[in-house]
Amino acid sequence: MKFTAAQIAVILEGEVEGNPEIEVSKLSKIEEGEPESLSFLANPKYTQFIYTTKASIVIVNKIFKAEKKINSTLIRVEDAYKSFSKLLEYYNQVKMNKTGVESPVFISKSAIYGENIYIGAFAYLGENIKIGNNTKIYPNVYIGDNVTIGDNVILFSGAKIYSDTVIGDNCVIHSSAILGADGFGFAPNEQGEFIKVPQTGNVIIEDNVDVGAATSIDRATLGSTIIRKGVKLDNHIQIAHNVEIGQNTVIAAQTGIAGSTKIGKNCMIGGQVGIVGHITIGNNVKIQAQSGIGRNVKDNETLQGSPALPYSDYNKSYVHFKNLPKTMNRINILEKTITND
Repeated sequence: MKFTAAQIAVILEGEVEGNPEIEVSKLSKIEEGEPESLSFLANPKYTQFIYTTKASIVIVNKIFKAEKKINSTLIRVEDAYKSFSKLLEYYNQVKMNKTGVESPVFISKSAIYGENIYIGAFAYLGENIKIGNNTKIYPNVYIGDNVTIGDNVILFSGAKIYSDTVIGDNCVIHSSAILGADGFGFAPNEQGEFIKVPQTGNVIIEDNVDVGAATSIDRATLGSTIIRKGVKLDNHIQIAHNVEIGQNTVIAAQTGIAGSTKIGKNCMIGGQVGIVGHITIGNNVKIQAQSGIGRNVKDNETLQGSPALPYSDYNKSYVHFKNLPKTMNRINILEKTITND
């Protein structure tokens, strides 16, 4: 797939400086630019490379002033970084613009799906499901009974959507993600054996949510596990039954959230964070990577450590406990001195 500088300029609302008919068919870093590739310059640290790059087209800020001859065709825009991101999004839309139903697939007679849909080979669509317009279901996706999926959703290969799950509009579910598996609910009997507690609820994913590869979101015991609008989940995250995650919260890889915990809006949670069950985390909370959260957290707190401390307290404490062996040695010397005196 090839695009001319003129076509790209129209998409980005930019101005061409050079050959408007020059074509590109791939993307590249500016320092690794090759003929027929498109790159961009946003960080001043990389300015030197614009004079040596072999990229055919480079997106630059309108205020950029060249100090030497540039061989590439330039497209001047207000913000090169945002424009390049916009172009990547457009490129992905074009690349992934598949439609139609491949063969073989299984689609139940009671399934309802909208217009301009794509269903890849070996997908399974269960009873009484409803799927909106412009949704793409890649090969080997499993969709259980009574699932509802909105418009403009992408389910990548190998995603598993258990029964009764609800997915809103404009969501992306990556490969091997599992939505709606049973929550981890067991109760001991008199013999000390663990008996499974039926998990009869579901999972609700609201609009504009991204779920990373191999992330698991368990169905509720009763009611719903809820992921609110705009939440972004990285790969390999475990979200247990009856958890609720607030709007526009982002969570990095390998985080685990135990059952019935409520997380507020606009939170940022680092990788490998562990959060116990049945607590409430407020809005605008920041949790540093590898922290352990075992208590309720108020709005606007920033935490680090395990168990987690306020971020500033953790840093002050770290100065001391990293030097603990030296401190203990000094104390031992002082004790011997006092004893000898």
